[in-house]
Amino acid sequence: MDLQLTGKRALVTGASRGIGKAIALALAREGVDVVIAARNLAPLTATARELAQATGRRIAPLTVDTGDDASVKALVEAAVRELGGVDILVNNAATPGGAAPAATIAQATTAALLDDVNVKVAGYLRTAQAVAPHLVKASWGRIINIGGLAARGTGHYVASIRNGAVSSLTKNLADELGPHGVTANVIHPGGTRTEKTTLEAEARIAASNTIGRIVDASEIAWLVAILASPLSGAINGETLAAGGGTPKVIGY
Repeated sequence: MDLQLTGKRALVTGASRGIGKAIALALAREGVDVVIAARNLAPLTATARELAQATGRRIAPLTVDTGDDASVKALVEAAVRELGGVDILVNNAATPGGAAPAATIAQATTAALLDDVNVKVAGYLRTAQAVAPHLVKASWGRIINIGGLAARGTGHYVASIRNGAVSSLTKNLADELGPHGVTANVIHPGGTRTEKTTLEAEARIAASNTIGRIVDASEIAWLVAILASPLSGAINGETLAAGGGTPKVIGY
């Protein structure tokens, strides 16, 4: 299927490795030029070189601290200069699993909560605020936020709070920007295979979902590409679980 993405321009945060890198690769394979952003330039540069060689698309590495207003504004301005505009925003920058243990109320700290929320929730808001005027001006765009299935379960106070907030943020964006041709949706991955996943983690995750195996980062990336497509305009403001199915839970 032709996703009609050739020539589109994307900004993907948290893209030097893991799910973000897989997303950038999937979009580039569909003909998208991509700015990849993260904190550290060295791994970003290596990833940009790898993806450009694999796809033949323009992959530009730019550093950002999504916890800082000025850094995010500078990123978006630089991305627009690099690509000539931005059509697709994928927010993925966050601390995997949360900044600190918070399985119990005693373990949860306001410092960890505020740090995580600043980088992930407020960071997603900052990036959307900076990109949205460009999408509205073009009367077309896609915002895809990567959350996490901790939003739908207990066991980590901070992770549950931050990922639940991502869905709330995204629905607000969808309702406001939808009339301008811009959609916004959330993907909540569960445990996902990346470069750092151990065999022990794979077995544990496989035993916790209904497909009996771990979901690969490339599968999350495929879903992002679908939502980024002009063919996906009927989907707006939705939260999509992508963790291989949660046993004994009915979502409706």
